[in-house]
Amino acid sequence: MAIIDETDRKILKELQRDASLGLESLGEKVHLSRNACWRRIKALEDSGVIRGRVALLEPGKVGLGLTVFMFIRTSSHDANWLTKFARATSDMPEVLSAYRMTGDLDYLIRARVSDVAGYDQLYQRLINKIDMSDVSASFVMEELKETTELPL
Repeated sequence: MAIIDETDRKILKELQRDASLGLESLGEKVHLSRNACWRRIKALEDSGVIRGRVALLEPGKVGLGLTVFMFIRTSSHDANWLTKFARATSDMPEVLSAYRMTGDLDYLIRARVSDVAGYDQLYQRLINKIDMSDVSASFVMEELKETTELPL
């Protein structure tokens, strides 16, 4: 774990809210000079605390209005299967995240698709790439909270 001080936390909070902030504006918000902000951001990037800076899109406005959670069970629990599964999911742009789980589920996928037909296309591509013993899905009816901000 990287060691970050309170000023780094302030910088990170501001960048999580708006990564497009200029160094002048950011410096004003965290009470640092432009150069001091730049040095701290560079150090946070070099240490891997900041993985990247992105634009957050409105999914419905780009034709991806449906969030689906796919629940995967497999009868194969070996390294080869996991490698194949990881490769298959990473090659599918609709898959936003994939997790290996504890408990009743083996894997959980969160994906964004246009509609139920888009989900079916994703499902068909996934089952053609990898053997699974059970796949079920739930569709999000209403998004109550979704954020990329980590609680610092």
